Amino acid sequence: MYSFLNDYSEGAHPEVLKALNDTNMQQTVGYGMDEYCQKAKDVICQRIHNSDADVHFLVGGTQTNMTFISFALSDYQAVIACDEGHINVHETGSIEGTGHKVLTHPHVNGKVTIEMIQNILDSHSDEHMVQPKMVYISQTTELGTYYTTKELEYLYQFTQANDLYLFLDGARLGSALVQSDAPSMYDIAKNTDAFYIGGTKMGALFGEALVIMNEQLKKDFRYQLKHKGAMLAKGRLLGIQFYTLLKGNLYEEIGAYENKMAQIIRKAFMDKGFSLYETSHTNQIFVDLPIDTVRSIEEHYLVTHIKKINSNMERIRIVTSWATSQKEAENFAQMILSL
Repeated sequence: MYSFLNDYSEGAHPEVLKALNDTNMQQTVGYGMDEYCQKAKDVICQRIHNSDADVHFLVGGTQTNMTFISFALSDYQAVIACDEGHINVHETGSIEGTGHKVLTHPHVNGKVTIEMIQNILDSHSDEHMVQPKMVYISQTTELGTYYTTKELEYLYQFTQANDLYLFLDGARLGSALVQSDAPSMYDIAKNTDAFYIGGTKMGALFGEALVIMNEQLKKDFRYQLKHKGAMLAKGRLLGIQFYTLLKGNLYEEIGAYENKMAQIIRKAFMDKGFSLYETSHTNQIFVDLPIDTVRSIEEHYLVTHIKKINSNMERIRIVTSWATSQKEAENFAQMILSL
């Protein structure tokens, strides 16, 4: 049974593993103060053309979201997300567990819109309700879509005008960076208060690189890292991985490859006439299928069950990664076409 459940089923990209092995016996200081974390920070700052950005390395996405959001918000403040936002549906109430409400509105193609934010602001107008203070988005979205450069710029302009922080979850950032109309890392840094560069789902063993741009949110963040149990003693393991992924084009190469593998499968569904949900060009595919077809697929492949549409139809998700072989993608496509 070959798995298309997610993009972190395998270990790490061979170049990442080689870098970890090559440096395994070197002695470094801990807690992200080592030379490799500094090298990774330098590469990130070069990419965003800003040497004043604060860069911190954490182990996972939920940890990063919870640690940063709870740091940025006062006790009475809340974060805005769409109903499909990761912090709303896939993080087991971690944000709420820190005392902060997640305010949601139905998504538009998996995205947060200015109209959505305004609607929430209008309905939270005084001190008898939580105060919206941050907008959370992800690139790519939970449905495999992505924000264009113009969409991100408009969102940032709106959040700034309304005294809101804009925070971008980049768990699958590489899959979006290679899209021609998507923002570069430089564009993202210019148009957010903070964002993170995903590693766990982008070829690393684990890890996310949080980049804080807003000066008001930089002070004392390392205290928050330690307080929330997010400061890794062997921080060099994170630095080595991100330096390897980002020093050249490996990060973007991984994004382009996984998108290409997804497109092989996506085209087969489309050619067969199956209905795609929120058509994307990234590494996640959401498709509505007859239940009998899902059962046929599951005789050979592992996929994620998303939603039962009715008694006869079900929505599933297929995800590709750096490790998805073209042979497996083509075999899956051929099976779909033969159904």
